[in-house]
Amino acid sequence: MSAASKTVSDVIHSHFEALTRAEKQLAESLLDNYPVSGLGSITTIAENAGVSTPTVVRMVQKLGFKGYPDFQAHLHQEVEATISNPIAKHDRWASNAPGTHILNRFADAIIGNLRQTLSDLDTATFNSAAALLSDRKRGLYFVGGRITGALAEYFFTHMQVIRPNTALLSSNSSSWPQYVLNMNAGDLLIIFDIRRYEQEMVSLAQAARTRGAEIIVFTDQWGSPAAKLARHAFRVQIEAPSAWDSSVVTLFIVEALIEAVQNTTWDETKERMKTLEGLFEQTKLFRKPG
Repeated sequence: MSAASKTVSDVIHSHFEALTRAEKQLAESLLDNYPVSGLGSITTIAENAGVSTPTVVRMVQKLGFKGYPDFQAHLHQEVEATISNPIAKHDRWASNAPGTHILNRFADAIIGNLRQTLSDLDTATFNSAAALLSDRKRGLYFVGGRITGALAEYFFTHMQVIRPNTALLSSNSSSWPQYVLNMNAGDLLIIFDIRRYEQEMVSLAQAARTRGAEIIVFTDQWGSPAAKLARHAFRVQIEAPSAWDSSVVTLFIVEALIEAVQNTTWDETKERMKTLEGLFEQTKLFRKPG
């Protein structure tokens, strides 16, 4: 197993159909409260799943791990990665940095992220998300975290031009219940949440679900807890030779979705753009050449 590109959850999902009944029962138990459910002793995990300890051993080996300690070591590495702060991330990259220029190192990392993300991305998921975003009967609500809020605002700004009935949630989470109050069944909540996941996002997703809203989550390769509540989740590779995570591939998917929605609804979008250009002219927002 390549720890850099696949999580333990990915491996379980990819092998699920080949597992025995007892192993599937164990797999479902592990995924139910992932990754915490896999951090206990082998006896505890077996008891929680209602299976024997030999079943645990057989399943982790079937998944490609050397044994239970190897399986759990990968889980610990995932947990450590998801809670890494900028200083820890910088130190990890700096200790292994080759002698090439940062531009080359960064380009190599981003190209690798893009290739891995695209290879893991199901085009049916992309197409379904684009169709949901194109449906003008659905209200769209966008929200992001401390860093990803910029991505949410970027997505919202474009979608606000393309179609009506869009809203950007305030960065102040205490005001979020007021947005949820206006959500109707079938509306979409688009959440951006990457590692060091924000607990408020889960609470928001749960509240939106109770209103009948559907959820699209943009997250990282490990997966925001909010992704478990989502109809669609885009899991994007974000690692970069930096103290900060990279948003390049997330932005790539966002821009592809913008084009997909715009292309689907072009006649209506074109009329909105013409009206908007008239408003720009009226308010003299942009400077004319000359």
